Amino acid sequence: MQLIQGSKMIRPSKRVQVFQDSIFGIMSKKANEHNAINLSQGFPDFDGPDFVKEYALEAIKDGKNQYSPFPGIIELRESVSQYLKSYYDLDYCKEGEVSICCGATEGIFLSILSIINPGDEVIVFEPFYDSYISSIQVAGGIPKVVTLNSPDFSFTPEDLENVYSSQVKAIILNNPHNPTGRVFTSSELKIVRDFCLKYDLMAISDEVYEFLTFDKEEHIPLASLEGMQERTLGIYSAGKTFGLTGWKIGWVCAPERLSSGLRKLHQYITFCVSTPMQYALARSLMHLKDYVPTFKEDYQSKRDLFYSGMKEIGFDFKKPEGTYFMMVPIHQITKMSDVDFAYHLIEKKRVAAIPPSAFYLKSREGEKFLRFCFAKKEETLLEALKFLKELQV
Repeated sequence: MQLIQGSKMIRPSKRVQVFQDSIFGIMSKKANEHNAINLSQGFPDFDGPDFVKEYALEAIKDGKNQYSPFPGIIELRESVSQYLKSYYDLDYCKEGEVSICCGATEGIFLSILSIINPGDEVIVFEPFYDSYISSIQVAGGIPKVVTLNSPDFSFTPEDLENVYSSQVKAIILNNPHNPTGRVFTSSELKIVRDFCLKYDLMAISDEVYEFLTFDKEEHIPLASLEGMQERTLGIYSAGKTFGLTGWKIGWVCAPERLSSGLRKLHQYITFCVSTPMQYALARSLMHLKDYVPTFKEDYQSKRDLFYSGMKEIGFDFKKPEGTYFMMVPIHQITKMSDVDFAYHLIEKKRVAAIPPSAFYLKSREGEKFLRFCFAKKEETLLEALKFLKELQV
């Protein structure tokens, strides 16, 4: 029987009709069409450390190739628990409070869907990682936006108070912050803590760039603040820490009462993630003390190289304090919007960046910037800088 176009049977659900294609996919497709250097999507153009891959090969050869327990293998959950204790003095039980998921993006989705009911409001800082809004919408929640205003991309207690209502149930914080490169200070984190305690809110803390802080900046997990561990779902990423984004493994750390609901969802969405890769990461996390210093030095070198080159071209902005992104103001270079200028750079200069207006709901601040990813080989960054010189708009 032939289906008629427009039939009720072939219409997508209302919950997905509001979605747009991800800006990351759009810009990467455009970059491929023009053979442009892709500084838009946030992934390295070089491979992760050999020791992690060797551990994965060993696990494959040892027959670790079947389903794992849906919360994750106990060895990886134990390694996660140990490093969080070692680095941040956070205590998470490997049995009921550490959950392995299919990348941090699934962790974000599970965290939101497990605590948000239709009509609940969720405070989000803009610019934001776009999956926050999509996940809130799927859950039937309503985003309430606080704008991080340039050039400092900071916020005040009043900013939070101005969006509060009795329907607010949670707040999402991304620290270190994508796309601005901010590492929020202890004072700013205390603002979030005090706000959550005052109104009995839960927090979703996206900390996937925990080890990518530069100069003298140090990462402070939101859960490490007094009174916050019991109400925080902390999200982390092996792909970011080891430069293996294609492995798609992350973890959510939360009290058992929050983890239990999250795990039920995970069980019916992806069930479990790659078993041999989990075994590899369980061993690899034991080497963080040796690995992380060099990891940070390498990325700081890339940041400094690209930052210096962009300053020479004529872009004027502060060095990012963390992540591997730069929010670069474009108003001194062009009168174009971020979207038009991003397309111009791809078509005329063969360099792709992200127009960050896609990460805003309330403000038009994003139209004044482009986001560049510097998690690239030195030769890639130098070639991009060469193409960007002598901009004529």
